[in-house]
Amino acid sequence: MPGTNLTREEAQQRAKLLTVDSYEIDLDLSGAQEGGTYRSVTTVRFDVAEDGAASFVDLVAPAVHEVTLNGDALDPAEVFEDSRIALPGLLRGRNVLRVVADCAYTNTGEGLHRFVDPVDDQAYLYTQFEVPDARRVFANFEQPDLKATFQFTVKAPEGWTVVSNSPTPEPQNDVWVFEPTPRISTYITALIVGPYHSVHAVYEKNGQSVPLGIYCRPSLAEFLDADAIFEVTRQGFDWFQEKFDYAYPFEKYDQLFVPEFNAGAMENAGAVTIRDQYVFRSKVTDAAYEVRAETILHELAHMWFGDLVTMEWWNDLWLNESFATYTSIACQAYAPGSRWPHSWTTFANSMKTWAYRQDQLPSTHPIMAEIRDLDDVLVNFDGITYAKGASVLKQLVAYVGMDEFFRGVQAYFKRHAYGNTRLSDLLGALEETSGRDLKTWSKKWLETAGINILRPEIETDAQGVITSFAIRQEAPALPAGAKGEPTLRPHRIAVGLYDLDEASGKLVRAADGRIELDVDGELTAVPQLAGRPRPAVILLNDDDLSYAKVRLDEGSLAVVTERLGDFESSLPRALCWASAWDMTRDGELATRDYLSLVLSGIGKESDIGVVQSLHRQVKLAVDLYADPTAREALLTRWTDATLAHLRAADAGSDHQLAWARAFATTARTPEQLDLLESLLDGSHTIEGLVVDTELRWAFVERLAAVGRFDEAEIAGEYERDKTAAGERHAATARAARPTEEAKAEAWASVVESDKLPNAVQEAVIAGFVQTDQRELLAPYADRYFEVVKDIWGARSHEMAQQIAVGLYPSIQVSEDIVRRTDEWLASAEPSAALRRLVSESRAGVERALKAQAADAAAQP
Repeated sequence: MPGTNLTREEAQQRAKLLTVDSYEIDLDLSGAQEGGTYRSVTTVRFDVAEDGAASFVDLVAPAVHEVTLNGDALDPAEVFEDSRIALPGLLRGRNVLRVVADCAYTNTGEGLHRFVDPVDDQAYLYTQFEVPDARRVFANFEQPDLKATFQFTVKAPEGWTVVSNSPTPEPQNDVWVFEPTPRISTYITALIVGPYHSVHAVYEKNGQSVPLGIYCRPSLAEFLDADAIFEVTRQGFDWFQEKFDYAYPFEKYDQLFVPEFNAGAMENAGAVTIRDQYVFRSKVTDAAYEVRAETILHELAHMWFGDLVTMEWWNDLWLNESFATYTSIACQAYAPGSRWPHSWTTFANSMKTWAYRQDQLPSTHPIMAEIRDLDDVLVNFDGITYAKGASVLKQLVAYVGMDEFFRGVQAYFKRHAYGNTRLSDLLGALEETSGRDLKTWSKKWLETAGINILRPEIETDAQGVITSFAIRQEAPALPAGAKGEPTLRPHRIAVGLYDLDEASGKLVRAADGRIELDVDGELTAVPQLAGRPRPAVILLNDDDLSYAKVRLDEGSLAVVTERLGDFESSLPRALCWASAWDMTRDGELATRDYLSLVLSGIGKESDIGVVQSLHRQVKLAVDLYADPTAREALLTRWTDATLAHLRAADAGSDHQLAWARAFATTARTPEQLDLLESLLDGSHTIEGLVVDTELRWAFVERLAAVGRFDEAEIAGEYERDKTAAGERHAATARAARPTEEAKAEAWASVVESDKLPNAVQEAVIAGFVQTDQRELLAPYADRYFEVVKDIWGARSHEMAQQIAVGLYPSIQVSEDIVRRTDEWLASAEPSAALRRLVSESRAGVERALKAQAADAAAQP
């Protein structure tokens, strides 16, 4: 039986047989405040190519009451099974299907999610349909290439608002009748329903007028900085419409900040849903605003690439996401008036490190992955699909030229508007505008897995003049279990030459210190450098044009180790930080040496996003990659540094807030914990540091994790912040307590019950796993392997994935965990998706063991 799966072959067969014209969807959500189920009535009009053929329509529902096909009633008991309604005896030409069902509200962030705000006790609904969850709300042909128009009619409780893809109509007797959408795919349809607060504006330019809306729950309205969100949105409209040479393709643009959202945001056509943690309740650093802006621009870019022109099947999901990521970062970097012209630094620091990490797992796969079915795609929203793909698009832009790239994109949009495409359609358009043959490039970059390493090979004479310089490319063996062969690839890179400017004390790229070239094959000579005095630092892949692990020559590494923080520009600093982190993960740089490097340079790092990444990386390295016998000493060294930087930071600065948060995650001595308590109760203050709601919770969670705070203190803090966010923080704090009872309670709430909403389950898991509670958590390793397969089979994908990844015993770094994982993989017969997730977690333990050995070997 198919369960809820759909294979690519089935989708292809259905697409050959059917052409879908329209959906009319009538939903009765008048009982949403109470929850339960709701009536869903769907009428689908579609054409069939073959008389007498059979097919099926998709639906996930507790009950189906009526199925009428071309006026004939079908028995639901006979035609509805698993997630499908069989459609026998179809007519050549036009067919009409009507399905009446009871569908269920969810608390998992899939389908029609229902959330009750503890502040006002009102229910708030929103849909999340990617990949295959529109079928949880209405009957449909759930695949991206069967586009149609969608006309929604919704009955809602009195006083509520209903938002969908089409402009919001005036309700009649609490019934909202929307105009049909343009032809779009099922997964980008949307409904957002509830007593939401809203702010409205208009984007106007050159006679164009697009209504803009921003929505959130009333309990967040006081924190909604709508003007800032509209500003980023307007910049995106300006830049994308110019670069794409295609007007925004829908009638309005709403952005809805919704609760308990599993992803960052979702590109529903004209009705983008965004996680409401982006409505900042407390002070955050500029890095958070930059990430929010990138999310806003990413979803706006999807209105063209993904919504107007849509992939035929999910193997091109990477292109959908990578294009939106690349263009959103480019917009931040190049759009006039952008607050974040340094966005490529952020990209190098965050997205590419994610890609490098993902690409070294046993589940690594080509960017253009083989997606056999829905189960494959559900675990493929990964660092290769988003981050490696976007990195390779950046490389492609450097390869063909930015102007040529966007001219090709413009032709692509005009040629395929409201249709479906394959990768070859875009590459063909780019070949036309650039004159480059992209077939070899595509084969090596998109159809192979793994990552290359670029190393400099330099020779100098006695006077320090370069006599020869070459770039060696390596293709390391793929991780055990990965499919494919190591591949050398063509790279378009820049080589940067940096020297110390005595006046400023900064490492500065020389005026003629940038050479851009194509690297191909094992060894590429760079004759342009011969005869030049050797600079202080030679940086391969300067400007971060290509996707590769970069190593420094011995002389450059010595300078960078001593003066990494002295680069004048943020991007070369970020590239060197990323290289050092990669070397630490690979066991080429001992954790203690990585810590020393960070402590020597982080005080000079101006980019707050980089600083916060370094905070996370150092903590992870010391917790998992350090020699266990040295771990406590390294943690003490790091914690002392976080407190010193907190005290030294400029009052009220982003850096001060970031160091306060870093200190809160690692405070350990009685004196440090006393400081957290005194900052909480106000008996001690640090000038400029506002201990607001979110920072209070960071302190409370740490104090709970070390046993200072118990239920009384946690409940007291929740009384101060009786909100959805407060509920999540309290759940984390309770699960973090270092007692057998607290751990058993947290485990039972997640594993033995399926009642927790998605966001609360995630919060409990986050609190449960504490790296300084290894002994307390050790017994749960066996329990994990006993239950994970059953949970995977019983829970929805999002909920099961949270548990499978979050509760894997990753902090129990030992050969025993590797062995137990191998035994489970050999005997449990998990599904391909679950096998992948567990294998990835196992690889993390293996990497940690290697890094711990390297750190132990570096002991003086």
